[in-house]
Amino acid sequence: MTDDGAAAFGFDVADWPAVATVPGLFVTSAGRGDGKTLVAGGVARHLRRAGRRVEVFLPVATACRPGRGGLVSGAADFLAACAESPHALSEIAPIRTALPTAPPGTPADRQAVLDAWEALSQGCEAVVVESAGGILGPITDEFWSIHLAKLLALPVVLVVRPGAGAVEGALLTIHAARSAGLAVAGAVVNRYRADTAAEEDVDACMQTQADRIARLGRVKVLAVVPDDDANDVASAALADSARFALDQVPWERVISREL
Repeated sequence: MTDDGAAAFGFDVADWPAVATVPGLFVTSAGRGDGKTLVAGGVARHLRRAGRRVEVFLPVATACRPGRGGLVSGAADFLAACAESPHALSEIAPIRTALPTAPPGTPADRQAVLDAWEALSQGCEAVVVESAGGILGPITDEFWSIHLAKLLALPVVLVVRPGAGAVEGALLTIHAARSAGLAVAGAVVNRYRADTAAEEDVDACMQTQADRIARLGRVKVLAVVPDDDANDVASAALADSARFALDQVPWERVISREL
């Protein structure tokens, strides 16, 4: 018996219309709750403080709240604050839903994402894109996060939270990205708990996972960001510990693929 779907995941976008390309990063995660919004915002803040005209892009925002102008995304607001972006929410996060997960999209949604990107990318020096879900997160049935990453030709930064399944999730994401021809710039280990000395099993797991991800995934661990209650995307708060960890990375070199 043959598998008729064996070639279904080629992720070829050669026949799709070209889009504007801007230097930047495509931030994705290995699992829900890994904190890719926090990391994406921290990177955008770093670039802005370095004097770069940086923009942020969140193609699909979930768990939005009602606002005077429609649905408002706390994640998009956080990213915009970090980048000091003047752009409208509709350009930063073109698809917004109150649901905790995105419903199946339509071809019109794909066009909305691409139109918003064209408007957002004009006049900036770098863009930090946060993926819709993980690297294989579907925006529509035919248009996934990985398609968008390929169209934008951006290197991937993987955010992973140490814990059960972290190494496997990281390796699966790295494999998917590389299989699609994407460059993986590195990984950020986020929400690292430094107070686990009394929990020997947890402590050993935390200490070894970053090394295993780097070694088995053949990828650089760019930063280890501590778990800190002062981090709060909803109130656009980035803890000093997170800022310090992310500011140690030469993100300009990561974007230019020199690192």
